[in-house]
Amino acid sequence: MQQIVNFILRNKTFLFFLLLLLVSVSLTIQSHSYHKSKFINSANSITGGIYGLSHSVSSYFNLKEENKKLQEENTRLRALIHNKVDPTTSYIDTTTFDVQYKFIPANVIKNSYSLQNNYLTINKGENDSIRADLGVISSKGVIGIIDNTNSKYATVISVLNTTNKISAQLKKTNQFGTLSWNGQSPKYVQLTDIQKNAQLKKGDTIITSGRSAIFPKGILVGQVENFKLDITKNYFEIEVKLFNDMTNLEHVSVIENMDKPLIDALLNTNE
Repeated sequence: MQQIVNFILRNKTFLFFLLLLLVSVSLTIQSHSYHKSKFINSANSITGGIYGLSHSVSSYFNLKEENKKLQEENTRLRALIHNKVDPTTSYIDTTTFDVQYKFIPANVIKNSYSLQNNYLTINKGENDSIRADLGVISSKGVIGIIDNTNSKYATVISVLNTTNKISAQLKKTNQFGTLSWNGQSPKYVQLTDIQKNAQLKKGDTIITSGRSAIFPKGILVGQVENFKLDITKNYFEIEVKLFNDMTNLEHVSVIENMDKPLIDALLNTNE
């Protein structure tokens, strides 16, 4: 306390001047509208800059939460679309329609793409109703199929896996074939068994055909890069450029076909 008093005594002249200056500035601002408006504008500019900086910092630290919200919203919209529900509906009454596809958001925590048989690991497992043979997609298209699970995690057979076979088709027609990978570039997969009467051109979109219980029809895969007739001249061999960058994956959705047990039971009976 004594130090404060000594400081005031040593600088009393300067402090008195400063006080008079503040009083005079305040009186000037109060008595002149021009000066008052300038002061308010300057103050607003400074406080606005501070608030803007604060908001930017806050937004940066909230990015993870915002990304999670966006992922959940995208998952909800996918469910609406593939279950043929009006996406403008804010409330979904599951007792009024049959939900065939359930979408579960997840994150990729491990991903390989340079091997012959590549796998991913996601942070959802049996506790989240994840099981083998469920499809995995991103906002840009097909990722792979669930292989093994435990309580918290699951592995995914990537589309960049030479053992993986997925039914796919040309978007503009119903001609379908088998999608697989030749083990070469992570940017391309191959579509075979498309009949030679198909009207093909570079840039055509390839989607899932819906002819399995794993993926619904219409999930994006990629676009035609080039094509040629096979040795028998009956089918096309098509090089498909993936929409997904398989070397850079984070947010995905797992698709559960609620009718799959019924479909599998029927197929097993026929066999």
